[in-house]
Amino acid sequence: MRLLTVSGQELADADPTNIAERLVRSADRLAFFLGSRDAQVIEGDGAEGIAIVAPGPARKPVARFRVDGIASLDAIEDIEDREAVAMHLELLGATIDRIQRERERGALLATLREREQRLEHMVGRMFSAQEEERRRVSQELHDGVAQTATALARILEGVGEGQTEALPAAERDRLAGIARALVRELRAVIGGLRPTLLDDLGLQAALRSLADGLEEDGYQVSFCMTDDASRLSPTVEIALFRVAQEAIANVRKHAGGPCAVAIALRIETGHLRLQIRDSGRGPSDRLDAGAGARPTGRHVGIDVMHERMSAIGGHLEWSAGADGGVTVTAHLPESA
Repeated sequence: MRLLTVSGQELADADPTNIAERLVRSADRLAFFLGSRDAQVIEGDGAEGIAIVAPGPARKPVARFRVDGIASLDAIEDIEDREAVAMHLELLGATIDRIQRERERGALLATLREREQRLEHMVGRMFSAQEEERRRVSQELHDGVAQTATALARILEGVGEGQTEALPAAERDRLAGIARALVRELRAVIGGLRPTLLDDLGLQAALRSLADGLEEDGYQVSFCMTDDASRLSPTVEIALFRVAQEAIANVRKHAGGPCAVAIALRIETGHLRLQIRDSGRGPSDRLDAGAGARPTGRHVGIDVMHERMSAIGGHLEWSAGADGGVTVTAHLPESA
């Protein structure tokens, strides 16, 4: 009885890191009980000796108990000793089976963690490649097309009047206005492709710039930022900025003109939340299903926002109010 009590307590505390030494001690204890000097518990079913089976109807062999002079339980003459050894082997079988399952779970978890890390790495590379391409296009537009359009505007404004003498003044003014509009559009496109504020000062400054742009167009913008001014990872900042950029673009498209817009970024314990809410007309095909619902069909931008948040381990909520207005909320847990 003492044999089973001591071994049971010791095996109950066994784990993958100490199972080997616990099996050695159990084998030595059994050998002493059987009057032998040497015994071994060998995991697997390839060795000789008495089979140690896992619990359950399958009775799957998980190890072998080998002791000098005893090839099977029937070789133990005393019935009580035989039953004690059989019970001890059952304890060993249950413990070994449990440890094997823990090892399998650990290996599976390690594989999943490795795949998650590889996925995070791939997502990071995807974002980096995409943003690098945006940066390249932005630089080329700035150094090429935008400079040419600026030069054209100056020529038409009269900086190079010798080249426009054949044009009436009214026509020069009209063409100059078109050229200036082209420069403004190009600068807006360049800023949208890759805002320098995002690289230089971070997400908060880039969001402030988006809010300023709305205010210049007549929107009443309330802007609320967390006091935590620390920089986030580039991948997170890019994803959140693109979500805000798309949400504000949708406000311009569907709100029906200048209205009240609230932009808030809060970093709380274990959670980051970015919210853009407007009080405009809202999309014409919005659903009335409440939070999480979103319009279907041509509104691909909303799906893109969802994908961006999913890619960094967060999620996005889209909801349209019954009386108009849309709320877009991006959530990102601290673990992401």
